[in-house]
Amino acid sequence: MATLHLLGTGAAYTDPHRTTTMLGFHEHGSTILVDCGGDVIHRTLSAGLPVDSIDALIITHQHPDHVSGFPLLIEKLWLAGRDRPLPIYGISSALEQARATFNTFDTSGWDGMPELQWNEVELEANASVLENETWRITASPGIHGVPVIGLRVESQFTGGSVAYSCDTEPAPDIACLAHEADILVHEANGEGDGHSSISQAAEVAAKAQARRLLLVHLPPGEKMPEVLAARENFRATDLGDEEGAYHF
Repeated sequence: MATLHLLGTGAAYTDPHRTTTMLGFHEHGSTILVDCGGDVIHRTLSAGLPVDSIDALIITHQHPDHVSGFPLLIEKLWLAGRDRPLPIYGISSALEQARATFNTFDTSGWDGMPELQWNEVELEANASVLENETWRITASPGIHGVPVIGLRVESQFTGGSVAYSCDTEPAPDIACLAHEADILVHEANGEGDGHSSISQAAEVAAKAQARRLLLVHLPPGEKMPEVLAARENFRATDLGDEEGAYHF
């Protein structure tokens, strides 16, 4: 069964029990990681996912809380003895930031480091990210301070789907991407400046006719009063659990 792992659910600055928002998708021995603002390998192992199952990394945009852990990710894969290439997907600005971050380190002594395969995703609605026997992943642009993509991840085995808004104001392309998704993972950093509130995320979920809404990119502080209010518009609204696992 396909599983969504919330490897982190916090905003750039968040409560002490949360780390930056990162996602993992696992099905039939294949893991797809989304973003690496923190120690994504530590979170992957904590979720019980084998490091060697990582088949790809998707970077949604260039901000530090989504890409700054990239050098550590590669170092840990190298130390783990990975010898197969790592495909990396993202829009051009996100890939450029990952390269720049990695190139600040001298890796000339990292003999046997896995090959990094860079794959640019078009910044357009329903852009293809990757498709194989396990996954079909598409992307659409959000509305943020920098170019950003949300994702739709579909299991080729179960037919289930998860949409991820990433960092965005309520965006028509993201609502379309999430149409009838089993799970919508939507940011709830707070209204304005390229972000959304909990109530706005619930409005997107209702418009998209998603089956469940999980809130991530959560800032510090109490959130349940706003969650309870949002449930009046979209009943299946929940805070994303740090290191939570959800089948789809």
